[in-house]
Order: sequence, then C-alpha cells, then structure tokens
Amino acid sequence: MKYFFMFFVCSVMATQIFAQEEKIDSVEGKKISLDEVFVSAIRVNKEIPVTFSNLKKEEYASRNLGQDIPILMNFLPGVVTTSDAGAGVGYTGIRVRGSDNTRVNVTINGIPYNDSESHGTFWVNMPDFASSTESLQLQRGVGTSTNGSGAFGASLNLLTDAVSDEAYAQISSSVGSFKTLRNNVKFSTGLLNDHVEISGRLSRITSDGYVDRASSDLDSYFLQAAYTDDKTQLKALLFGGHEITYQSWNGIDAQTLKENRTYNSAGAYEDENGVERYYDNEVDDYKQNHAQLLWNQKISDNWSTNIAFHFTKGSGFFEQYKQEDKFATYGFEPIIVDGDSINTTDLIRRRWLDNEFYGAVFSANYSKDRLDVILGGGWNSYQGDHFGEIIWARYAGGSQIRDRYYEDDSNKSDFNFYTKANYGLNDKWSLFGDLQYRRVGYLANGEETGLVDDTFHFFNPKAGVVFDLNRNNNFYFSYAVANREPNRNDYESGNPKSEKLNDFELGWRYVSNAFQLNANAYYMRYKDQLVLTGGLNDVGAPLRENVGDSYRAGIELDANIILGEKWQIQPNIAISSNKNLDFYFERDGELQELGNTNIAYSPNVVIGNSIAYSPVKNLRIAALSKYVGEQYMGNIDSENSVLEAYSQTDFNVQYVLDFKSVIKSITLSALVNNIFDEDIVSNGYFYTYDDDSSGSVQTFEGAGYYPQAGINFLFGATVRF
Repeated sequence: MKYFFMFFVCSVMATQIFAQEEKIDSVEGKKISLDEVFVSAIRVNKEIPVTFSNLKKEEYASRNLGQDIPILMNFLPGVVTTSDAGAGVGYTGIRVRGSDNTRVNVTINGIPYNDSESHGTFWVNMPDFASSTESLQLQRGVGTSTNGSGAFGASLNLLTDAVSDEAYAQISSSVGSFKTLRNNVKFSTGLLNDHVEISGRLSRITSDGYVDRASSDLDSYFLQAAYTDDKTQLKALLFGGHEITYQSWNGIDAQTLKENRTYNSAGAYEDENGVERYYDNEVDDYKQNHAQLLWNQKISDNWSTNIAFHFTKGSGFFEQYKQEDKFATYGFEPIIVDGDSINTTDLIRRRWLDNEFYGAVFSANYSKDRLDVILGGGWNSYQGDHFGEIIWARYAGGSQIRDRYYEDDSNKSDFNFYTKANYGLNDKWSLFGDLQYRRVGYLANGEETGLVDDTFHFFNPKAGVVFDLNRNNNFYFSYAVANREPNRNDYESGNPKSEKLNDFELGWRYVSNAFQLNANAYYMRYKDQLVLTGGLNDVGAPLRENVGDSYRAGIELDANIILGEKWQIQPNIAISSNKNLDFYFERDGELQELGNTNIAYSPNVVIGNSIAYSPVKNLRIAALSKYVGEQYMGNIDSENSVLEAYSQTDFNVQYVLDFKSVIKSITLSALVNNIFDEDIVSNGYFYTYDDDSSGSVQTFEGAGYYPQAGINFLFGATVRF
C-alpha cells in the first residue's frame, strides 16, 4: 500500500502545483531529427493513438555500468525483468504486461532483431549495446505495424548512436560485486568536411555472477560510417558480440532456495568416489555479427524515403557433460568390455546453431498539411542449421570423429507490407489507420519438431482517433488486430495453432512544463493464445501451449513531476487482470474444468518510481524502486506455482567534473542495487507429471526458482576527451 500512496500523493501534489501555471509545452509531437527518420515508420508521437514510453541515453547513462538493456528498462511502466545469473549480466529477460520476451518485438534502426525461430531476444549476444544506443521507444500492446514477428505484448524500437558534429574519444570503466568488470572505448571523428563521420566502440565485460559459476565473458564492438547533408543520410554499421556464459538455467527447488540460494546444478557429475564435481566448461558460446546499410532520402518538402539492407551471421554452441547417457540417444552400437555389454557412457556434447538472417526493409513518407502517410514493408529470410557433436566419450561404439548425432535444417521467410495514415480533421480531431499484410513461411525437419511446412497469411488492421482538448491535454482510442505464428519450441510440443489478438487502448495524456501524466486502460482479447505453461525444455527454453480464449485487461499510469530545479519524481503503476477462460487441465487421469484461471507470469500489480535530487550543478542522486505483485508460474492456480511478490530499491549517484583542457570531463557513477538486501526471486518454472506406479494415475507438481542478488554494487568512471 505504501507504493500506491506514494504514487497518489505525488500525482495529486503535482496537479495542484501546476494546474495554474502558464501552458507552454504542447502534446503535439515534436519533429523527428534526421537520425530518427530511419525509424519513423515504427516510432510514434503523442498524435498517434498508441501507448508508449520513451527512454533516452541521458536518462539511463548514470546506471549504464555493464548491465543489460532489459535491466536498464526495469523501471518503465508494466515492465518486469530477470537475470539468470542474478546480477543483470549475462542472460537477462523482460516481460511487458505479463508477455515474455518472445512477444516483445524488437527492432534496431527499424530492422528486426528477434530470433526468427524462437522469437526470443538474446541481449547477451550484444553486450554493452546500451552504450551505442541513442534512445529507445517501448510501445505497449500491439502498437503500429512494424517489421519482424508480431507484437503481442510490446514493441521495442532502438535507435543507435546519432551522428556527432564534434570529434571525441572516451574511456569508460566500471567495477562491482561478483568480480564484475566493464571496460569500453568510444570515439567519433566528428563531421569531416561537414558531411562524413566515423565512430565506434569496443567493450569487454566479465563477471562471476551471483549464482555459483554463472560467469560471463563478453566482448562486443560497434562501428559506424555516416554521410549526411540536408537531404540525404547514409549509414553503414557493423556491430556484434561474442559471449561465453556458464549455464545457469536449471534453477533450484524450494528447499535449496532456503538453504543455498546460489547453488547451480549445471555441470554437476559424480566422480568414481561418489563426490559431486562440476565440469569446468559447461558453457554457452555464441558469436553474432550484424551489418546494416541505412539510406534516408528527403525527396521534397512532402516526400521522404527509407531503405535498409541487413545481414546477421550467428554461430555457436552450448557444451554439456552428460553422465551415464544412453548409446541409443547418439546412434552408438553396444560394445563388450571385459565380457560386459556397455550401452551407456559419460560424454561431452556440443549442440550447435549456425544461422544467417538477411533482408531489406523500406518505407516512404508523404506529409502535407493535415495528412501524414507511410507506405512500408520488408522481406527477410532465415536459414538455420542445428546439429550436435560428441567431443569426448568414455565409450563410443562405432563412432567416428566429428560424427553428428542429429542434424536439422530450417528455413523461414517473412514478407510484410503496410500502409499507415494519420489525418487531422481539424485542430482538435485526427484519425489514424493502419493496414498490414504479412506472409510467413516456415520449413523445418528436426527430430523434435517433425516435418514442418507451414505458410501463414495474416491481415492486421488498426484504427484510432485522437482528440486534442487543448495544448496540454489529448485523448486517444485505438483498436488493433494482430496475428502471430508459433515458434520452433511450439512445434516441438505438438501441433500448434497461430494466435490472434484484439487490442483496445484508451488513453489520456497531459503535458506541461513541469508535469506530464499518461493514463491508459487496455483490454487485450486473445484467441488460441500461446501461453507459457511454466515448464522448460531440455535447454532451458520456456514451453507454451494454445489456450482457447483469454484476456489481459488493465490500467497504467505514469507521471513525470519536476519540482523546481532540483527535484524530479517519476512514478508509475500498472494494475491488471490476466485470465484464461474456461480452462481445462488433466489431473489424476481425468480432464477437469478449472473455470477462469490466472495466466502464468502475469502479476496483477507492477509499480515503479524514481526520485532524483540535484543539490548542486553536475551532481545527481536518485532512488529507484520497483514492486512486483504475486504471480503464478503455471495456468492452474496451484499454490505450488506461486512466485511471491517482491520489491527492490536501487540507489544511484552521478557527478560530472568539467575541464577546459585535453580532458573535457570525468563522470563518476555509483549504483547500489537492492539496497535493502531483499530476498528476490524474479523468475521460476513450474511443471506437473503423472505417475501410475501405485496402480492409478496420480499427478504431481514441482517448481524451480531463479534467485536474484542481494545488495550489490557497481562503480564507474568515464573520461571524455
């Protein structure tokens, strides 16, 4: 209740203080800079009937000390984040309105980033990417038509570094708990001959992690060459990363959570004396490199165009020690040793993914008087090669060097075309329309997926209206349809259906010099939603299943309150109801009707707040808090699947020293995460299994948990030349 009270008091206080002030700011959208024209087809402003939040680099710079982008987004409305290693470095995840990261459609400069097969976003493949991000926009709900897989929870649009007019170089270092170390160097030539800029970044991050052996060894780079003039901007980008992380996706059970929160079973085996040991290379090792060519052209005062070509190459494996594994799994023939038949062995295996993703996205924008029209689309192709190798085995009957015990190929094509228009009827009313056609083809031949040869045709219409009451207040209503194909894991679990969403959004925005308030209500009605079951497959990926009818409904409030020159308060709250309708579940051998149940991983309350104080110039002190309500990890409302509510408070300080010499500035930052040392469990899994050994079928339940670190620290310094 204290978080509700804090939000209410701050909002009322600000409303009273600023209700009589002169109205200077406007809710009208600002003109987009030339850099941002690259993503104008998917970004929105306050004149579009879409629920969104913007986050600029200067707003998270003081906390950007090596943790992943999802962790930096933790305090946005309706957002819940988690970290496998427990400290925000390595594998991290994000949920928005209860939807997991496979439903958050991510684009970088308008180019899809989600993995084509799993739909997931693996930030660990681009460590320290926040240091090359100019800004991001999170559209909650369906959002506008965009490239990539359909958004069923949110769309996240990232814009990389803008062209710098002035040359600079900077060195950043940070150190912290769990032997975390981040170093990076950045540079820009500034505009050469007023037209050309070359910039780049090199980063390295290492951490032992909070969880035992959950180490991360991460390298990344970013290189950009740009040409710009009054009507043309051309950018060529190369960026990527290499991650080696010790696996920590097994979680722990409730008893271990009480006794040994940091225990990690990955890599565990028993030696010949029955002593538990751990394989030293139970790691995920993956490289990913991206190339983008972006061209924006202003043809006239009314027309502009964007076209982008992209290519992504990924290759890597995860390595596992397997004890007493069956020969049959790997196609080995039984062998005779000292007269005994051997059909199991200790071995080390690698499961590989070698893939390519390439294509083009485009848009043309016409703007005149009250009409703004965007025509756009994209074509993308994915080829994935999945295979497994045995690199060592104690016994291996009939095996040859570099034998592959499985080999699966997959291909996916994705074409979409859309038309978006915003038309101002008069000074107060404007209409928005958005029509998208999307064709998806998926072909796979895996042993786990079976033969898959599916083609999907989706039509996704969207419409809305905006009413500008005055320069400070506007209201919007929108209705959007989204359709979405299953991912690879869904095929491994059975014969999935595509899913459909009808999204209704109603909102109010108030903007003035010192007070901004966004309030919206939403109702998202699903058909055949692929909800998380709570279970995991053998590589730690979440399992999903179709449910007939379901919905998510809620209210979201967020505010930005500026009190004089020293104080800034940014509270937000999301209250929701997330239900499966008429849910059935087979328990003890009988199909049972459970009625309406809660959707897994969907807390009913999520609250965030930031209070910042600047007592003197260049010094900023902030306290950031987050509360996530109770949630179920399954869909049957079992008490064994409850993930308890938790709260977290972080403390952040930044001080900038300015110089008039070779060194232009030194920025010192400190971040204390979970300052009250709360026992936080932000994620977990839930499973059921049947046992008929007693003569009748009995259903049993189990759960696992991913604990997060207690109080921990990061300290950093950035020297800019």
